[in-house]
Amino acid sequence: MLNTLIDRYCRFINLLIALALAVMVVLVFGNVVLRYAFNSGIAISEELSRWLFVWVTFLGAVTAIKENAHLGTDMLVSRLPVMGKKVCLVLGHLLMLYITWLFFDGSWQQAKINWDVQAPVTGASVAIFYSSGVAFSVCAGFLLVLQLLRALTGQLSDEELVMVKESEEQAELEALQAELARESAAGGSQSHSPLGDTPLPHSRR
Repeated sequence: MLNTLIDRYCRFINLLIALALAVMVVLVFGNVVLRYAFNSGIAISEELSRWLFVWVTFLGAVTAIKENAHLGTDMLVSRLPVMGKKVCLVLGHLLMLYITWLFFDGSWQQAKINWDVQAPVTGASVAIFYSSGVAFSVCAGFLLVLQLLRALTGQLSDEELVMVKESEEQAELEALQAELARESAAGGSQSHSPLGDTPLPHSRR
């Protein structure tokens, strides 16, 4: 039940991201067309697009945490036993929770400080800009706590204990290295001569 609610919530976030991107495209492209064609423009285009970009970034980070889309390397963790993977996962999540708390505290303080500050173009409260960090911290903290509880209660499989994804370049490099190793092994096995193990006759002086 809880996983279903989380999935629906993340789909809602993805919908908000798509809408925000659509608004950004309309604002930026429309502003360019108006400037070059009609010597005019959308006054709020730059400011609103910048705010939407920040919100899209933090909302996308929430869905990335849910999907375990962290970029990293599993060179060490993947070779550890199950208990070692669990220890690394718990330590990593505790560190992420601490950093999330620091991010929440800083964003909350900035939102309170700028509550009565108006943006120069839209006139909206600048606290909306910093609230993106608050929203990210709350959502990310909840997901991290949930993943940590699942790890401590043994609800994660061995594959789920490694919660990072290699970058595309790293994955392609490893695939290329594996292919070269297979070709080298195949070529080495075929390069032996049938007479390679036959002792040569002693030469006469």
